[in-house]
Amino acid sequence: MSLWGGVGLVCGLRAQGRAWLLGSGSCRRCFSKQEGPESGSPELYDVVISGGGMVGTAMACALAYDQNLSGKKILLLEAGNRKTEVKLPELHSNRVSALTPGTAAFLSRFGAWDHICNMRYKPFKRMQVWDECSDAMITFDKADLLEDMGFIVENDVILSALSKQLAAAADRVQVLYRSKVVNYTWPAPYPSPDTNPWVQVELADGSKLQTTLLIGADGPNSMVRQSAGIQTVQWKYDQSAVVATLRLAEPTDNNVAWQRFLVSGPIAMLPLSDNLSSLVWSTSHQHASDLLSMDEETFVDAINSAFWSNENHSEFIDTASSMFRTAFMFLMPSGTSVRQLPPSVAHIDPKSRAMFPLGLGHATKYVGPRVALIGDAAHRVHPLAGQGVNLGFGDVASLSQHLSVAAFNGKDLGSTKQLNAFETERQRHNLPVMAAIDLLKRLYSTKSIPAVLLRSLGLQATNAFVPIKEQIMAFVSR
Repeated sequence: MSLWGGVGLVCGLRAQGRAWLLGSGSCRRCFSKQEGPESGSPELYDVVISGGGMVGTAMACALAYDQNLSGKKILLLEAGNRKTEVKLPELHSNRVSALTPGTAAFLSRFGAWDHICNMRYKPFKRMQVWDECSDAMITFDKADLLEDMGFIVENDVILSALSKQLAAAADRVQVLYRSKVVNYTWPAPYPSPDTNPWVQVELADGSKLQTTLLIGADGPNSMVRQSAGIQTVQWKYDQSAVVATLRLAEPTDNNVAWQRFLVSGPIAMLPLSDNLSSLVWSTSHQHASDLLSMDEETFVDAINSAFWSNENHSEFIDTASSMFRTAFMFLMPSGTSVRQLPPSVAHIDPKSRAMFPLGLGHATKYVGPRVALIGDAAHRVHPLAGQGVNLGFGDVASLSQHLSVAAFNGKDLGSTKQLNAFETERQRHNLPVMAAIDLLKRLYSTKSIPAVLLRSLGLQATNAFVPIKEQIMAFVSR
């Protein structure tokens, strides 16, 4: 008998007498903490996903709707309560994500994007990025504004869409709500017949389970990563991001994502509707606290000033920047972009202001013996490029594809070979993006004249060379 045949027999014997797995055929269902498995020998799963946020729930959906994995036992561990379907609140959430077309296509594979389209989202057709210390700018758009550059979606909407789609696959994926993990026990490097070859998971209620593959989607302070002994390279930026929902002075098409690099940190205004935008302002901890304590009128004035003020311009920088722009217009007129003025902010939605600290983190490894890390458990980036959740969904797309191929070929889902292939694929994509984001953050954090001249030249050169811009857009849109 093969190894997997033996495992299947063991699983079948262990399942006998367990009423929670019986019913109509092999149908499995979601259960709450009180509805958990009875005591006894730990239940064996093919895949356990730890963390039911956006990335973890997307991982569960991707596996649930993959035909090659239809016979596998998959469990999602979620520390929170079961998501109940409620009416979408009129007030937009202050936490949003800028989803790329590639992410939207991925979510469409298992039906989650349809739910988002039926709830609330806002496409944008152009990005304009410019410097506080000069007139240098760069714009990104596709096919003369005929194609969407991306989509601004509230995080709550994304998670609700994923949860709805996961609920429709309750016969393929189990969800254990209000489940707090207290310990992971890892298989020995060289298992013997007397040792357990699987990952053991112990929950706070005393129940235990085991899995051939544990996927850590439990955020930047990942317990899975720490327990597996995977090190991280990380540092704090001494910055916090201030978020809020903004009401514009007058309705517009509002299809442009605006970002200005201030010396104190980038400020971005992302469209939510014809008269609403989302603010993400990265600045020092003290300034962030000051922004939160301001009255509404002062806060609105600070936002408008951050987008419109030229007080940090100098005559020398403006003259040099104008010369760069004239030269590029002469050499490459096709790369000339028309500068647009951002809309004015009139009000903020009450109670929408909040702040959170920023930093960078990257796991030295994404995988280990029968474990894989995805999303913020593997990497954390500055929000200036809006790539955080897109990197996480990219991890999900890659890992689910490797697991699908392994299942099709009858391979062990937790084997080192396909996990290493996943790690190689994602690190080749994630590391350049993270390095570029960190470099931009540091390059724009100074008013030094040589640095301002360098970045002004680089920004205008990139804006003028259309093929370079297209390559950038193609890379970050995946």
